[in-house]
Amino acid sequence: MLKRIGVLTSGGDSPGMNAAIRSVTRTALCNGLDVVGIKRGYEGLLEGDLVPMTRSSVGGILLHGGTILRTARCPEFLRPEGVNAGVSRLSENDIDALVVIGGDGSFRGAQELHERGVTVVGIPATIDNDMAGTDCTIGFDTACNTALECISKLRDTASSHDRMFIVELMGRNAGFLALETGVACGAESVLVPEIAPDIKSICEKLNYAKQRGKTHSIIVLAEGVMSASDLASKLKGQGSYDPRIVVLGHLQRGGAPSCFDTVLASRLGAAAVELLAKGEKGMMVGRINGNIVSSPIRAAWESKRELDSDMLRLVETLSI
Repeated sequence: MLKRIGVLTSGGDSPGMNAAIRSVTRTALCNGLDVVGIKRGYEGLLEGDLVPMTRSSVGGILLHGGTILRTARCPEFLRPEGVNAGVSRLSENDIDALVVIGGDGSFRGAQELHERGVTVVGIPATIDNDMAGTDCTIGFDTACNTALECISKLRDTASSHDRMFIVELMGRNAGFLALETGVACGAESVLVPEIAPDIKSICEKLNYAKQRGKTHSIIVLAEGVMSASDLASKLKGQGSYDPRIVVLGHLQRGGAPSCFDTVLASRLGAAAVELLAKGEKGMMVGRINGNIVSSPIRAAWESKRELDSDMLRLVETLSI
């Protein structure tokens, strides 16, 4: 019988994680369950860094960025003995089920626990938006808005100084963040890992724009393609370009979550607890076509999400 659940955040932080923690905690308490927060992800689980969660302990965190449980990478959990130790820790602390909030790496750890008999449900949270089983992950919308705000300011100075800016965004090996932001900011070019970059074509486009009298441009580059400095070097090799480089980096992970991410995290947190209450295990919750759905945790990485080809064409159409 389900009496006590644990909740942890793992991997890279993303805006909205606190809203998810709050939702999991309060939904569980409303269902008569005890809740234990596990600090620093799987690392904290192995070290027994646990704290009881109450209604008041999650008060006032809804719109705070980061995660009050903190997070960490845990190399030990990549090994069978580390996962086995995690199973033992959960049993020793009478934790009947675990809610894992994080990206696909965190979900792989959750799957390992599931295969060893632990009742686990996952909530997808990463700014990369690269997980299947959901149309959007917690934190993606906020990261896009953060990047858009920064690039809007760069556009002002690019226009004032007749400059070209290369803006490098995060996203690991996926281009969702770069593509969404690139369309929103009106970038002249968007480079994503899913498509091999055509430097010659980019230069021809820049030259055509210059001939039309355009004096500034923005290139949005996903980190999985190459570094901004490497792209700048390649462009210089093709012409007399003198681009300025801006790497937004971890700035994209911080800040208060957007309304969309806050609501998404709240809905997914409640749905995760409801799945556990029904006896479901080895599942993840997600949002598809506006509806909250569930699917096997493995789907998060076994099914590859594809970039929207219409969005890619839109970049080319609108940047002429």
